[in-house]
Amino acid sequence: MRLGFAGTPQFAIPALDALTRSRHRVVAVFTQPDRPAGRGRTLHMSAVKQRAIDLVLAVHQPTSFKTKDAAATLRSLELDALVVVAYGLILPAAALAIPHLGCFNIHASLLPRWRGAAPIQRALLAGDAITGVTVMRMEPALDTGPMLAVREVRVADRDTAGTLHDRLARLGAELIVETLEALANGTAHEHPQPLTGISYAEKISKAEALIDWREDAAGVWRRVRAFNPWPIAETTWEGAQLRVWEAEMAPQLSQALDAPTGARAESAPPGTVLAATIDGIDVACGRGALRILRLQLAGRKPLKAQEFIKAQRLAGARFASP
Repeated sequence: MRLGFAGTPQFAIPALDALTRSRHRVVAVFTQPDRPAGRGRTLHMSAVKQRAIDLVLAVHQPTSFKTKDAAATLRSLELDALVVVAYGLILPAAALAIPHLGCFNIHASLLPRWRGAAPIQRALLAGDAITGVTVMRMEPALDTGPMLAVREVRVADRDTAGTLHDRLARLGAELIVETLEALANGTAHEHPQPLTGISYAEKISKAEALIDWREDAAGVWRRVRAFNPWPIAETTWEGAQLRVWEAEMAPQLSQALDAPTGARAESAPPGTVLAATIDGIDVACGRGALRILRLQLAGRKPLKAQEFIKAQRLAGARFASP
């Protein structure tokens, strides 16, 4: 089949690579226009554009698919199918109707749960034990199309948005190749999404990364995992930003004494550092305690807790909540 590919971030790269290795032919790649980034605000190519150049593929960067020129470009390619992965631009109904077999999207959730922009982070924040990938036929509405393939994965306790991103990207690549084979062979089956269990994954904002230590420890732990590698969960200590890269649930501390204050762990105000040892930095939460394993002061590099406490005195300190 003649395929087009539309994607922008790193998540789309495994699918693009898998399609170029398949028996089908990727004839063009669509990605978002180059954007200014960094302190110098110089233009940067998307991850997909960089990979497409390496693969010697034609690249198109329309600002919108609602223009006649963009539609004409898509029509001129005479595509059998367009594969869309985290593209970031809306494809109107007129554009979706151009490829012969249609347009197909890899979405990083078990639809209809977590339709929208940030399904991986929202699944972690919600404490979902299972997530996965869905391949669906695209419709004009957001992530509502019929499903052709679904694959589940279990969310591990150590999973972050970064590790889950990589696993789901690889899984989506496998699944889209299988789906295209079924389409080519006439054996594909489509199923409408369930009408129940619908939820929306709103875009992540930096403000959400602020840790509220009044939350229970499990909720703070999920926040740390969901916002790694971006925007990174953070708190404030003595007026300075302190980013928390890695953490775990602290062991039972209800009988432990905080050496500087003599206060029992369960009665310590949220944000209080209960212990700072080579095992980690234990912080009281609204319920339970979180053990910080890797953290970073503003302007410094991330450090393991055991290295951090060599230079910083934390026992008895208190981190601020928003």
